[in-house]
Amino acid sequence: MNRRHFLSSVGATFLLAPLPVEAQQTRKVYRIGHTFTGDLDPSWPAFVQGLRSLGWVEGKNIVFEYRQIDIPPSGTLSDSKSIQQVAEEFVRIKVDVIVVAAAGWAQFIQKMTGTIPIVVLSGGELVASGFVASLARPGGYITGMQTFAPELQGKHLQILKEIVPTLARVAVLRRGPWPPGAVAAFQQAADDAAQKLSLRLRYVFFRNSDDLPSVFADMVNERGAAVLIWADPAILLNMRQITGLAAQHRLPTIADTSIAAKSGGLISYSAKRSDLWKQAATHVDRILKGAKPGDLPIGQPTTFELVINLKTAKTLGLTIPPSLVLRADQVIE
Repeated sequence: MNRRHFLSSVGATFLLAPLPVEAQQTRKVYRIGHTFTGDLDPSWPAFVQGLRSLGWVEGKNIVFEYRQIDIPPSGTLSDSKSIQQVAEEFVRIKVDVIVVAAAGWAQFIQKMTGTIPIVVLSGGELVASGFVASLARPGGYITGMQTFAPELQGKHLQILKEIVPTLARVAVLRRGPWPPGAVAAFQQAADDAAQKLSLRLRYVFFRNSDDLPSVFADMVNERGAAVLIWADPAILLNMRQITGLAAQHRLPTIADTSIAAKSGGLISYSAKRSDLWKQAATHVDRILKGAKPGDLPIGQPTTFELVINLKTAKTLGLTIPPSLVLRADQVIE
């Protein structure tokens, strides 16, 4: 066979040979729905980075369907038309998985989206709230990460006691309503810690921002000397007003979200949100590869961060112990 005939036969063979499977088929691009309020959470890049480390790249094999929702003044999701519309749209465009910041959103959206898997990026308490069956085997279509750890309540009160050694009364502030099981879990952990530290707790909740001035006035009348803030997506919308009123009434605050200290609160001690969101990417990865969300254990916090606002401490006339400042992950001056 001469050279010309050889090259012709090779070329014909190449043209007739089947292409690799990946070349024959268009690789699927998965859709990930994400709900948020206001701006995207500062921890969102950590989640995206977590996905990228697992081979999921936006515009290549995944696309994000961003949808903003509005939380009504009542704080009741069932009254939010926007979250209903978003849930219906996720069904219509057939997203493969939905990621949400809060567990309450997950439960509400799941009722409307049926079998679409939902990953909670940083829920509060998922079992006692009734959102999942257990941490080890959540069942159903919701999985993800939770921020609740009973020892956090003790740590919050201990830190307040370090700053104000004579502290005797603490107001615990949240925005209602919460699932009764979640309230019970948080209160039990706080009550146990308070008893050990000889502190008296008073539980306070508000429904909208108009309630806050009278709520803080009542705290002072009840001789509350500090405030522990239990955060959720609804309370975050009022955080600047809360920290402003606390400063006005000269009440030191500690919260379970760093957003509080960065918004003018005195101190925050919380699960490291960016680490939770990054770890949640592994749940999405496994679901996109075929795992059932109900079989994926709920992740729990393993890293925590302490943020101290020394500017606020000066305004309140408080001296933060040097040992506490040295332990801080971030100091705002």
